[in-house]
Amino acid sequence: RKFYLMPRQYRLQSIPQENELINESTPAFKKISSVVEEKPLNQVEPVWKSHLYQMQLKAPKPKRIVCNTILENRPSIYGKEFHGAISREEAEKLVMKDEGCYLTRESERLPGTYALTFRFNNAPKNYRLYYDTDEKMHFVGEKQFETIHDLVADGLITLYVDTYAKDYIDQMAANVTQNLIGNEPDRARDENDNEGVKKPSFKASEVAKEHNFKTQTYYGPHWCDYCKNFMWGLKSQGVRCQDCSYDCHQQCSKAVPNQCSPDKKLVKRVFGVDLTTLIKAHNLKRPQVIDSCIREIEERGMEVEGLYRIPGYADDITYLQNCIDKDGTLPDITQNGVKDVNVLCGLLKLYLRMLPIPIITFDLYDKFIEAIKQENAFEQIKSLSSAIKELPPAHYETLKYLCRHLQRLSKYKDKNLMSSENLGIVFGPTLMRPPDHLALMAVGNIYFQKRIIQLLIEEQDVLFDN
Repeated sequence: RKFYLMPRQYRLQSIPQENELINESTPAFKKISSVVEEKPLNQVEPVWKSHLYQMQLKAPKPKRIVCNTILENRPSIYGKEFHGAISREEAEKLVMKDEGCYLTRESERLPGTYALTFRFNNAPKNYRLYYDTDEKMHFVGEKQFETIHDLVADGLITLYVDTYAKDYIDQMAANVTQNLIGNEPDRARDENDNEGVKKPSFKASEVAKEHNFKTQTYYGPHWCDYCKNFMWGLKSQGVRCQDCSYDCHQQCSKAVPNQCSPDKKLVKRVFGVDLTTLIKAHNLKRPQVIDSCIREIEERGMEVEGLYRIPGYADDITYLQNCIDKDGTLPDITQNGVKDVNVLCGLLKLYLRMLPIPIITFDLYDKFIEAIKQENAFEQIKSLSSAIKELPPAHYETLKYLCRHLQRLSKYKDKNLMSSENLGIVFGPTLMRPPDHLALMAVGNIYFQKRIIQLLIEEQDVLFDN
């Protein structure tokens, strides 16, 4: 398999004002604000730094040392680079012909095990070889490869870059660490600093969201979106955000700010999707399914007995869920489309129940429980108000909207029999799902969960008042 490399495009960069210094370690997304002119064409600088790319090109290429001897017991997973049970000294002598020469062999000391020998930097290297029979992949470390040739090629690149670009990479890592320290929030502020401060108006595009990074293999040249350096190697060169496709080195991912802007094309569902991810992808204040269901429920169901307690027909709820996940928008949920308002209540509760992070987030679960355990109502409200302010913006807006709806609903309790206490019983486990490690202890918190939701409903005008 051949690995073709081509540099990315270049574009003009702007010149800062006189005496303004440019720091090469500054992340690419920090813009220079004062611009007086563009560089002439003969002074164009690359957006993507090519040093590591050039280093990869200079790395030795794999050269197989073919065994011309007919071997009866050659493992089927190896090709002509397999030389049978030869000594380490003999293998090292064979690969010293040229840089990148390699072979595989059976260990003389440990029969039934296999080793890889190749030459790098004018010295032999020996590694224990492994094979994943399920995946049909060769490996010596974490990375797995279909062929020995690819494994050696990646190893030579990694060794070459680590050897001859060590200072460059160390400086790159130091810049990342410095930026990481600079991005840390100031946690030394007094806890009461937020009291009396008006909560800023909500904009989905400005909500901070962590990236959802996973190891990624790039089949072609790729550059880090953060430091702009080449991502070297043939496999698992970096990480990619599963929500917005942001690509970067593993070490750079630690310093990337929480500025994930999910792509609608990547957020293919509505149910079971992280709340912040969903509202940023669709640029909404709250999920459409919540707004639409509540609007329809309030229009025709406020006096229906047992609202949110009596379940709707499960098949109808599942049908609506599938329609929403498939198309990304709500079907007709008016009286013409959905006759039973309990189906809409069930759909809303299902959405809340399927959130991977509940409305009252896992990290604040204990704080809410401790708040409701305060001795008097004043302290309870004060502590709850403090805890609510720590919710992520998307969770705060959704909880506020839902509690105002439930308060309006509770005013019809003489007809629908759904008092704030009954609503607390229904919504407590959904809005306050405990962390997994507290699941067994959560039984003892059922009463407190009910009281928290009940108080959120009854005192929503105070608790959510800016």
